[in-house]
Amino acid sequence: MRPLLVERELTAEGPRRRESAGKRRRSVTVNLAESPLAWLHARGHLDDRQLAAGEMLRGDFERARLAPQVTMRWDPVRIRGGPDAALTSAERQIAAKARFDGAIAATGRGLEDILWRVVCAGETVPDAERALAWPVRSGKLVLRLALDRVADFYRLP
Repeated sequence: MRPLLVERELTAEGPRRRESAGKRRRSVTVNLAESPLAWLHARGHLDDRQLAAGEMLRGDFERARLAPQVTMRWDPVRIRGGPDAALTSAERQIAAKARFDGAIAATGRGLEDILWRVVCAGETVPDAERALAWPVRSGKLVLRLALDRVADFYRLP
């Protein structure tokens, strides 16, 4: 995926989406195509195991086609190899949904909210904290705990 780089003003809360009316102070280049998990991993907030767990969960979310669809999809799903190679596309979708549901259940109550928002919906941690009415900077800690439980569910080393 090609990076989608934009220049944003850097504030105490992070990169500002809109330009301020006054003089620009400091700026940062932001890659809009980068996932929130990849961003956290690149800055040392997540370890490799947590990133892999998040990517596996997101993959199951996508394979189960749980994201809202605008219309019906008529294109066939073609997957070569892998653990579900002998299954039909509908069976692969059901297996992915079962893995996704199992991983979410393994995180426990209260942790699935931030996990779904950041990993599946692609929200940033500060946006998820605001939406959940959580204190600032609490989301990273809760996300790390949830990803550790997901990694245990997927039996990652």
